[in-house]
Amino acid sequence: MNEILYIANDVLPALWRGLLVSLALIAPSMVFGLMGGILLGAARVYGPSGVRSLSNGIVLVFRGFPLVIQLYIWYFGLPRIGIYLSPYTASVLGFVFCSAAYHSEYIRGALLSIRRGQLFAGQAIGLSSFQTIRYVIMPQAIRRALPGCGNEIIYLIKYSSLAYMITCIELTGEGKIVASASFKYFEVFMIVGAIYLLLVSIASHGLEMLENRLVIPGFERYRS
Repeated sequence: MNEILYIANDVLPALWRGLLVSLALIAPSMVFGLMGGILLGAARVYGPSGVRSLSNGIVLVFRGFPLVIQLYIWYFGLPRIGIYLSPYTASVLGFVFCSAAYHSEYIRGALLSIRRGQLFAGQAIGLSSFQTIRYVIMPQAIRRALPGCGNEIIYLIKYSSLAYMITCIELTGEGKIVASASFKYFEVFMIVGAIYLLLVSIASHGLEMLENRLVIPGFERYRS
């Protein structure tokens, strides 16, 4: 009985607060990370050599640095040069840049899988290179990249738990505070893990529905 009261009165309210912060971290990071990945992926395939080199360098850095190190630099490092970010802003920036770097790999691969003849065909009917990429090639590439990008979104949900390392108290951070006060780590983190599992399950279902909706005609049989 005491355990039930402890969970109802202490654990769940704290985890609910943390969950709201986690969702506030995940939503903008997911949207802007995907947009950044599309821009980087397109720049790496179709950009001039200078832009390609710059984009490749950005991806190399943000894929190469461990995410927790990036968060430390955004939050603890930038004040050394006079830039002060809140824990929330530093976390979102870290997630967006890291996520964009990984999304760009999926987008780049999908763009390269589309025959270059489509670019010439678009130009032949009067479209500019930008218009051909925007209206002909990119919609196909995003559809092909969707499974990989969806996987990155699942990862984003889980690595949002690193935000508490820079004092942004989200779901894991609230769980740690509650568990530290009571030493009931097993009970608290089993609930925290179950909440992440629920978030991932919801996201996976939503992504699967989106994939089914955007499936490329003729490729349905390869999805099962």
